[in-house]
Amino acid sequence: MSSKTMSRDLFGDKRMGFFIYLFVEAVMFATLFATYIIYTPAEQGPHPSELFEMKTVVLSSIFLLSSSGTLMIAEKGLERRNANLILTGLLITFIFGATFMYFETHEFYKFVSEGHTVATNNFLSSYFVLVGLHASHVLFGLGWMIVLLIQRELLPYTLFEEKHRIFNYYWHFVDIIWVLILIIVYAPYLF
Repeated sequence: MSSKTMSRDLFGDKRMGFFIYLFVEAVMFATLFATYIIYTPAEQGPHPSELFEMKTVVLSSIFLLSSSGTLMIAEKGLERRNANLILTGLLITFIFGATFMYFETHEFYKFVSEGHTVATNNFLSSYFVLVGLHASHVLFGLGWMIVLLIQRELLPYTLFEEKHRIFNYYWHFVDIIWVLILIIVYAPYLF
């Protein structure tokens, strides 16, 4: 039995379970997008075009979306069983994800320090919940990458490979959600 067949047989149910989890996450995000659309812009309080900054949105997007590309370096390392490519891909992806988190944290801090909190109006409530939930997913992914870096040394290769592949699905999903946030949340008020 080849290692690919063994991996498919041993971990097929885990992949299916993870895809079900991602589907549930997609439904949750769809609900939050709908809520955001309904409540934006608010009748009172700041308009989104007054709050969003092009520079922050563009820089955070460059780093997060580039992280999907750098994760492909790690994916190539998995295919070739090249530990250096896996390590390089994960480390660069981690740095890009952490940089994205810096920009998101800065944006939230700026809004709150200007008095634009989750309690200001329905627009800001839906914005903070939607974009904040996405940021929490990125933060979780950063923690997952740390665990993967540790497991790379401790687990049998086929088990590590499967865990890494499942992480790849998660990270690409998070990036897809960010593209939707760009299109639905930011683009109408920045362009």
